[in-house]
Amino acid sequence: MSEQMYTTKEAMLYSQRVAQLSKALWKAVEKDWQQWIKPYDLNINEHHILWISYHLKGASISDVAKFGVMHVSTAFNFSKKLEERGYLTFSKRNDDKRNTYVELTTDGVELILKMNENYHQTQHSILEGSLALKDLYGRFPDFLDVMAVIRNIYGEDFIDIFERSFQNFNYTLEDKTDINA
Repeated sequence: MSEQMYTTKEAMLYSQRVAQLSKALWKAVEKDWQQWIKPYDLNINEHHILWISYHLKGASISDVAKFGVMHVSTAFNFSKKLEERGYLTFSKRNDDKRNTYVELTTDGVELILKMNENYHQTQHSILEGSLALKDLYGRFPDFLDVMAVIRNIYGEDFIDIFERSFQNFNYTLEDKTDINA
């Protein structure tokens, strides 16, 4: 590492602050997420794989693992369970025999759409906790600083996939889930 532009104390305080805030945020996100997907008999990894597969259309297991921030074996094993339930299919490409690709089946697409339609059937503490900021600033938080840190950790590819999937997500919703409509 080149010349340090910070003290050990600053580094430790920053790291601990990020750790504590991340853990608290994740705990709330995890609870919200689990409540949302519970009626569909899915766990978070399975839902995340379905969501990624829906938005990236024909993603490789490696892409799913990278974007899902999970080990390749975790992505593969949970994808296999989803295949057994009829939500995913596996394939190889003629031009790429090394990688395994996943794609949603019709049942998988229907499940994702059904979950999206039923989003407001459960509590979402993260959403509720953010509404005051939306009221004050007219928008939800952007997390630009967090995005910059994530870009430095996981790379530009991760952020590109992230942005592409959310653009696709925004497009597929077509404002039909706007609660103010």
